[in-house]
Amino acid sequence: MSKYPVTILGAGKIGRGIARMLHLSGEYDVLVGDISQEACDALVKETPGVTAKVVNVTNHDDVVKACQGRKAVISACSFDQNEGIAVAALTAGVSYFDLTEDVATTHAVRTIAKRADEGQIFMPQCGLAPGYIGILAHSLCQGFDKLDRVKMRVGALPLYPTNHLKYNLTWSTDGLINEYCNPCEAISDGKRMDLQPMEGLEHFALDGVDYEAFNTSGGLGTLCETLEGRVNELDYKTVRYVGHRELMMFLLHGLRFYDHRDLLKKLMEDAIPCTNQDVVLIFSTVTGWRGGRFEQVADARKVYHGNVHGLEASSIQITTATSMCCVVDLHRLGKLPSKGFVRQEDVSLKDFEANPFGEPYAKATSVRAPIAST
Repeated sequence: MSKYPVTILGAGKIGRGIARMLHLSGEYDVLVGDISQEACDALVKETPGVTAKVVNVTNHDDVVKACQGRKAVISACSFDQNEGIAVAALTAGVSYFDLTEDVATTHAVRTIAKRADEGQIFMPQCGLAPGYIGILAHSLCQGFDKLDRVKMRVGALPLYPTNHLKYNLTWSTDGLINEYCNPCEAISDGKRMDLQPMEGLEHFALDGVDYEAFNTSGGLGTLCETLEGRVNELDYKTVRYVGHRELMMFLLHGLRFYDHRDLLKKLMEDAIPCTNQDVVLIFSTVTGWRGGRFEQVADARKVYHGNVHGLEASSIQITTATSMCCVVDLHRLGKLPSKGFVRQEDVSLKDFEANPFGEPYAKATSVRAPIAST
């Protein structure tokens, strides 16, 4: 059988991980495009058999050309490039996937998807959060006669925090700042609303470690729309070690870096080291009524750093790349809607975790349910 041809745009850490996983599965013909020839050469050296070439993702014609003759395009680029890539995907007649946490970008992709042909889907938010956490939370909602509250909490954290922020850079700095600065969708008292980022502080303990969590943007994906009218409370919060939020609030508001995000990005990338030694915390709780009883179900797990086919990888690389690979593979296998805009909650958790790419999630270390202190 012929291999399934896909184009990946972006040869950063996540893009390289996606390319390596898809290629070494033996099912995919992988073409990677990046603006840097050096990045292309490094990828080909790292994963022989993958084709890589220079593609200017800001140039519509370049992107269309890179997509022609393929079945799908995966954007592993910054969120601000995704709308243009989605337009090029529509022109080229290929399905589109991205990792965006940006709400406005997702709305734009939804509009573009209205013109999709049969067999062509547009699926944004295919990472960890948004992404897998939405699939998990939506699955936990099933079986309830009436929902009360859905809570989603995710954190990508260094195993050995040593700086004042108790944080290391593990993925896109642009995406991190976006989450910390943009409005946060939620449902409160049965009504959809926007909450302020960095607010809603709570503390909890998990496996004997103290954490904090607070509102961040984008992690809910499209669940607000999906569950509107069915749930009283729905929110998403990012998990950090205790003390992180206070220092970030000082930077964002005390020193007004909120209005100077480029400077904040430079400051963080110059001062905060990257690490591959990290852990991803994932947990969700759903409360509601079932059979006349008020009940709660919960799922809490950890994914640790490891390797991707022999290469060292952080847990955020593993979870983000495998989540993307999994939904692309489910599309290839005909297990997703066949046309237009596809939400994460359209994915069956059972199908996701049964897929070979879903193995890190299916085998994630289960942990005791978190104990709230505030």
